[in-house]
Amino acid sequence: MRARIVSERSEPADGEAGFTLVEMLVVITIIGLIMGLVGPRVLNYLAESKVKTAKIQIESLSSAIDLYYLDNGHYPSDGDGLDALVRRPAGDEGWNGPYLKSQKTPLDPWGHAYIYKTPGEHAPYDIASYGPAGPQGGGGRLLTSEAR
Repeated sequence: MRARIVSERSEPADGEAGFTLVEMLVVITIIGLIMGLVGPRVLNYLAESKVKTAKIQIESLSSAIDLYYLDNGHYPSDGDGLDALVRRPAGDEGWNGPYLKSQKTPLDPWGHAYIYKTPGEHAPYDIASYGPAGPQGGGGRLLTSEAR
């Protein structure tokens, strides 16, 4: 008796080689529809979180400026700006800083410096952020310390 060797088919039969073009287009269309519905919501949450982060940073800077005022009897000048919270300005003998944990003043969530102005429009000082457009964006201030 002879042994018979049966080989398994190594090539798939016709129609089993992969996905058809129509199947691929259907899947891509479904993914596109899902992204069209979900994408704007995710981007909106991202924008909202940056605004909330800026508000929290402005609150933190406001608290540090208030501590500076308690120690020195005056708010930092426009010339010294927010840097007075981390480096002693000339002539401030009562300075007991740094008033921020970091060694430099933070940037807003969009990478721009906060604007500090004393006296402020409705308060002794204003801290503002121009938002994603930055100062050259031409828009008004996005957030100010007045909103606290």
